[in-house]
Amino acid sequence: MAEIEVKSKDGSSVGKHTFGAKITKLQAASPTSLHRVVLAEEANSRQGTQSAQTRSEVMGGGKKPYKQKKTGNARQGSTRSPQYAHGAMAFAVKPRDYTKKVNKKERRASILTALFAKIDAGDVTVIDEIGFEAAKTKPAIELLKALGVASEKKVLVILPVYDLPTYRSFRNLSNVDVKTAPARPDKDSEAETPKTDVFSARDLLVARKIVIAKDALVRIEEAWA
Repeated sequence: MAEIEVKSKDGSSVGKHTFGAKITKLQAASPTSLHRVVLAEEANSRQGTQSAQTRSEVMGGGKKPYKQKKTGNARQGSTRSPQYAHGAMAFAVKPRDYTKKVNKKERRASILTALFAKIDAGDVTVIDEIGFEAAKTKPAIELLKALGVASEKKVLVILPVYDLPTYRSFRNLSNVDVKTAPARPDKDSEAETPKTDVFSARDLLVARKIVIAKDALVRIEEAWA
């Protein structure tokens, strides 16, 4: 895939975007690497704050519920044992860190592999510009309808940089997820990228259709190629 068609907001073709030699010659990530990256992304999104009480933490249950022998029942030491209602949990879960580390090159290769796989499948639409002057849902719906993706179950919109009116325009659409392109370490300052929510390999794989700005493609090449 050396080039891809670029469309305008009304869905008409306005030209083509040609990918650079560096990004087209990158070695594709293996399915194992892609799986490892997605697994790490999901694990890193977990809060790990779940907690249950053990027998030493549950209140009450200091007295035996009934005597040891001659009741015909199994012997019991406390009403806070796991088999009792309102008792403790056996093998209680505690807060923990689920973070998994992935090599930077492996992660970038996996993301680019997923992106080009979507492009080859015809699921990526490149638009010359994505932006709205005011935060209104109607123009966002009209844009998706013009591109023929409004009825898709999951649409990923990738912007060059964070844009508040655009985020708010898509916010009420439950089937749309808005992300940004990666920041360029050598060219972008923190003032130019006040907020970044860079798309991941999982975002690409779960999306049925992807709408990406032309400038976002340029930033991806400059940052990751």
